[in-house]
Amino acid sequence: MSEKEIIARRIAKEIKDGDVVNLGIGLPTMVADYVSSNIDVVFHSENGFIGLDKVAKPEEEVEYYVNAGAQPITIKDDAAFFDSAMSFGIIRGGHVDITVLGGLQVDEKGNLANYMVPGKMVPGMGGAMDLVSGAKKVIVAMTHTAKGMPKILKECNLPLTGRGVVDMIVTELAVLEMTKDGLTLTEIHKDTTKEDVLAAIEADVNVADFLKTFG
Repeated sequence: MSEKEIIARRIAKEIKDGDVVNLGIGLPTMVADYVSSNIDVVFHSENGFIGLDKVAKPEEEVEYYVNAGAQPITIKDDAAFFDSAMSFGIIRGGHVDITVLGGLQVDEKGNLANYMVPGKMVPGMGGAMDLVSGAKKVIVAMTHTAKGMPKILKECNLPLTGRGVVDMIVTELAVLEMTKDGLTLTEIHKDTTKEDVLAAIEADVNVADFLKTFG
């Protein structure tokens, strides 16, 4: 199983009946493929509709049925389409229960940098700043390191998407949650160790008294 699949499968477990969920471009879109069929979830896309389903197979592709990353998707029977004003009204009005976004960096204060590397060509931030401000729960889906360097830092050094907005980080190695005591390691992948996870984190983190495993 790939790193991205491990991350997407674990995040899917956070989705509950009745949730309205926004999935960011890239890795987060994979989460829809792992949500249990017993869960009634409404996926929202900031490019103008609710009722997304899974990523479309080639034979299922329909012109204009694409998510915010222009990836072909399928839709549910009760899907609704609307303009950007309505779409961002849903976000800014606090109607999104969970947003799942990719991350370049997260720090121990829950700050997120996920849209820009100075000097590099970027497509823009999309709805990220609105989503981290408007969603009730922000989950960051990202690999644990980048070219061997930690992505969970004491302090982000890239332009911030939002300050103190992150509720949970899920990597291929670990789950960390922002608690009243600060950033806390709550789960590790079954094929790793607490020591290896912490060695690849720059931030100061707490470790839960009972460390769960996943994967």
